[in-house]
Amino acid sequence: MSQTLDRKFHADWIIRLIGIAFFAYLFFGFMLVPCLNTLTSIFREKNAAGQTDPLAVIRFFLAGSMGKFVWNSLKLAILLVLTVNVVGISIVLLTEYFDIKGAKILRMGYMTTMIYSGVALVTGYMFLYANDGILTTALRQSFPNMNPNWFSGFNAVLFTMTFACTSNHMLFLRNAIRGIDYNTVEAARNMGANPFKVLWKVVLPTLIPTLFSLTVMTFITGLCAMSAPTLLGYDSINPEIVRLAGSSAADESFPQARAALLSIILAMFTIVLLTVLSSYERKGHYLSVSKTKAKLQKQKITNPVANVLAHIYAYILFIIYMTPVVMIIVFAFQTYSAIRLKKLDLSQWTLINFFGKEDYQYLTSRGKYKTRVGAISGVFSNESTLGGIKLSFILSALAAALACVIVVVACNYIFNKKHKKSGVVLEYALLFPWLLPTILICYSYRTFFNSNAVWYVGNQNLYYAESVRILIVMAYTVTKLPFSLRMIKASFYAIDEELEDAAKNLGAKPLRTFLRVKLPIILPSVLAVFALNFNALFTEYDMSATFASKYGTSYAMVIQNMCAEEGMYGYNVNASGRRCASTVFIMIVSGIILYLVYGVGSRDLGERLAIKDRRRKRMEKLRAAFGGGKESKSAA
Repeated sequence: MSQTLDRKFHADWIIRLIGIAFFAYLFFGFMLVPCLNTLTSIFREKNAAGQTDPLAVIRFFLAGSMGKFVWNSLKLAILLVLTVNVVGISIVLLTEYFDIKGAKILRMGYMTTMIYSGVALVTGYMFLYANDGILTTALRQSFPNMNPNWFSGFNAVLFTMTFACTSNHMLFLRNAIRGIDYNTVEAARNMGANPFKVLWKVVLPTLIPTLFSLTVMTFITGLCAMSAPTLLGYDSINPEIVRLAGSSAADESFPQARAALLSIILAMFTIVLLTVLSSYERKGHYLSVSKTKAKLQKQKITNPVANVLAHIYAYILFIIYMTPVVMIIVFAFQTYSAIRLKKLDLSQWTLINFFGKEDYQYLTSRGKYKTRVGAISGVFSNESTLGGIKLSFILSALAAALACVIVVVACNYIFNKKHKKSGVVLEYALLFPWLLPTILICYSYRTFFNSNAVWYVGNQNLYYAESVRILIVMAYTVTKLPFSLRMIKASFYAIDEELEDAAKNLGAKPLRTFLRVKLPIILPSVLAVFALNFNALFTEYDMSATFASKYGTSYAMVIQNMCAEEGMYGYNVNASGRRCASTVFIMIVSGIILYLVYGVGSRDLGERLAIKDRRRKRMEKLRAAFGGGKESKSAA
């Protein structure tokens, strides 16, 4: 008996030791040490005399033009909070609170930003509003003196990101409004309050915690913006960090240290904001509701003028959201000449942007025609694009799965040690990446692992050649740990402790109990988190741009690079067409994943049984109809 206990104790001790060693390796090796190296690199620079000057970079920052990047990011973040909240709150109210005609169609239009984002979304707006865009070209025909580059810089970035960042409102604020107790609204209406007073005095106060969280998320998004400032020409922090990271001391003064300083400034802003958010959440915000909670019913706008204005505003926003989507889908099936001229030709529809290849003939500078074989190719027939899809798919799937596995194991340990400090320490370690901007983590990886002196990775240069893919997977995984932890941890609360106790009483070991009892309960949530992580990483551009390398070129970077070189020397002639087709492909993949997560996956048992019952009744009606027809014929 004692020997069995010794073996069990020895096995449990070995497993626990391996787990502790792994999480310590992950935290110190890929979270803390690389970021500390970035911080200390600021103070290791040398001055013109060759002496180490800890304040050289800071003096350069204060005396030079680097401060404008910080101010530009701050300005964008502050104004983005205002515009995103105004648009985000209004679209949720128009589709969930007020009785607006066509609310279901409007909701679908407002949620299009959930199926395409980042580079794909920005290029969609550029397809309309850039100097050669469809709308800009049409406006210039009516107004010849119009500035063709009007859609660039700060205003273009603010406009694009305003509509791109409302997806969080459609996810979180929508759920908050749908959870409001209608009894409180009805009580206020019975006391004579008009719909807008009820909204201001009763509804909005209950949404303050959610709005505060969304405000912080929006501010951080604006502060750390990458895709829109890069493509639309706005000098903000993240694009400058990526530019400096690819520069050298021969080109400008200590670029790496300047990039590190900008990264640290971003980290300081993020830490302050998350600290404020955590302090606000700890205060607790509660609303007393009736014991029998009633489902919220949509409110009619009784004022006819206000009702008409609300409908006009709702459909103007719908047009703004839907126009880029519709144009991209339509032009994805047009020829390269129609796409380049931004002129829709309904007589020529093609699948070349998706499949197949065609030769391209062009006139050289010597006046001779030259044929470039296969220069016109589709997304799934172009080697570079197909390679980017495969690479992004594999790296995103690996990172999404690895993040889920790490978090599931960690959550199981946290709940088993919920009253011990070790569980709390582990939880905060996994939340640590939330304190740092993504660009800081990626930049730290790029500089720290770009050498043969890191002993705990076998003295291998992880930034060299194909090894950079390991860094990308690790960066993807680390940045998704906090989100995965918050989501999966919530699912562990649904596990009844009595089930675990029953398994223990039957003699099941902890590992068997976890695999046979706990895992089946949390598996739907884990799969949902995996899908959301994959969805976000598959179209990711910001992190991949930091690891710029021919061995680590992601799908989004392939498309962007092709469009930048479109038509040069007869290559990549229809890169814009492939970009449209790629955006459609991304929409389809993202739409399927979101439907599985928020459509089928979000249905409870009652809803699934009701759908199954309706399907059964429809089948019975069909059988009765066809069966009745056959019987009548046989009787005749």
